[in-house]
Amino acid sequence: MSDDLLNLKRFWAARRRPTASRPRTSRMAARSILVVIGVIAVVTLWLTNSFATDRFLSSSKNKAEYRLALYAGNIVSELQRNSIVPQLLARDPQLISALNSNDFTQTTQRLISFIDELGAASLILMDKDGRTVAATDRNKLGANVRDTPFFFNALRGQGTVFSLWQNDGGGYQFFYSRVLEDQGTPIGVVAVEVDLQKFERAWSGIADAVFVTNSEGTIVLSTEPRWRSKTEDVAFPPQEPQSALDRALQLTGSMSLYTADAYLEGQAMMRTIGRIPFRGWQITSFTAISSVRDQVNGILALEIMFFTLAFAFVLYANNKRTFVRMQTAQKESAELRVLNARLQKEISAREIVQKNLEVAEQSLAQSSKLAALGEMSAAVSHELNQPLAAMKTYLAGAKLLTQRNRTEEASAAFQRIDDLISRMGAITAQLKSYARKGGEGFKAFDIGDAIASSVSMMEPQLRQSEVVLHRVLVDDDVIIMGDRMRLEQVIVNLLRNAIDATKSTRSPEIEIILTKGKSVRLQVRDNGEGISEMDNLFEPFHTTKSPGDGVGLGLAISSGIVSDMGGRLTAHNHPEGGAVFEIELPIFNDTQTETNFLEA
Repeated sequence: MSDDLLNLKRFWAARRRPTASRPRTSRMAARSILVVIGVIAVVTLWLTNSFATDRFLSSSKNKAEYRLALYAGNIVSELQRNSIVPQLLARDPQLISALNSNDFTQTTQRLISFIDELGAASLILMDKDGRTVAATDRNKLGANVRDTPFFFNALRGQGTVFSLWQNDGGGYQFFYSRVLEDQGTPIGVVAVEVDLQKFERAWSGIADAVFVTNSEGTIVLSTEPRWRSKTEDVAFPPQEPQSALDRALQLTGSMSLYTADAYLEGQAMMRTIGRIPFRGWQITSFTAISSVRDQVNGILALEIMFFTLAFAFVLYANNKRTFVRMQTAQKESAELRVLNARLQKEISAREIVQKNLEVAEQSLAQSSKLAALGEMSAAVSHELNQPLAAMKTYLAGAKLLTQRNRTEEASAAFQRIDDLISRMGAITAQLKSYARKGGEGFKAFDIGDAIASSVSMMEPQLRQSEVVLHRVLVDDDVIIMGDRMRLEQVIVNLLRNAIDATKSTRSPEIEIILTKGKSVRLQVRDNGEGISEMDNLFEPFHTTKSPGDGVGLGLAISSGIVSDMGGRLTAHNHPEGGAVFEIELPIFNDTQTETNFLEA
């Protein structure tokens, strides 16, 4: 620092004899520059505040909509998974026999054995008079529930009925119930409780407030217990500041360019509404606008720091010229001490700005973590949608087969559903390893078996879409090293995309070609319209499908799976029309060990 100041002193001494008019001209030029910088600073800050506010509000709105879509999908999935349970239990011969003989010594234990397998909150068996004769919660045994909606709705309705019941604590319980009959005569009712309260616990902390309303506008699920059983107007009454000063402070604390949708505990909130495809339900979330204000303020702080430094630079330059003209040999040491003190103050100011920058970086890091969590949640939902769609198709077929007394074929359909449930469990376990690379859990297997298993799972969709499937495979075994379950996920996803691509084709066809050379090449070709956007095809959330048909994660996940196995996934359009997706994987030789293959 002292060497720099001495150099400045020599520079000023060399320019010590200015003309008489030069000081006044220099001062006027400096003032003009400061005025111009001030005008530019005001305009830049105003434009930045407007643009950044709109952008961050739009980003927060999009993130809230993604979260609500995921929440709605989880609720519908949980309801659909439990809706089939009463139908299965209503046909259980041991339950029917217990109701006919009034011998319930083993019935409760049998319901308890079902609970872990079915994943329901609780199971209840009632006789025709409404008395609880068996339940997974033993505290409910002997209770008379004839006045509950899930009992009398089941007796009055046909098939499985859905009911809401408000308990003594003010919360809601959700039931699917169905009457048990013996030779056409009602002998009892079985009910399964759906555990939707677990979503309330999961939502806490993700957003400021989340609640679900039924078709009547009543809040049935909420992160705040006091809102349940109320309408939104009652739960969120209009709030007005008491004085003009309070209104001014409230406007300053929120967003001057955005009108708040509601005020929660005096804080301005942004409302986001999503639709749940179940009985006219809706899901609503409130996000504090102050979080957006903090992001905008971070950018404004950086710009203010820049213009402050520009002001300081102009003042510093102007003062430097003034000191050169007015300094004498006797005052040089004193002026240098003053300059040193000013530099020390600037260093202190920069240290304060550096601390503010660290706070802004921490806020940006937290926002990045929340975005990664949204993507991971969306990935889980996407990976489970494929087995769920297949299960729905098999369940519909099993229902028709059961009605036609084709029990053996129906049992085969139920066995496939059981296999899909195992597959879903494996998917949720494998998603934990998507973030790490390597060959953990890899084994040698025949890729032909993986292709056959994937095609078998997609047979219902192929028949329903009337797609002709051609397979061109090699005769001998093709052994590769990897995770067969995850490779099947990739093949199923490519087949589903091919089916979607041929929806508008008059004679839809899909071709699977397996070739073997120095490496294994598996091609999935369709005769659809082809791929129009090839650049970001494997990027997360990039999709060419219509809104609601996909979130754009299938190809991104598939590419990651193939990469983990040492291969690559590519795509191109065929000259004769349609799209071609190609998986290239290394071959596993019999002379190699699994350990050496993975190290290679």
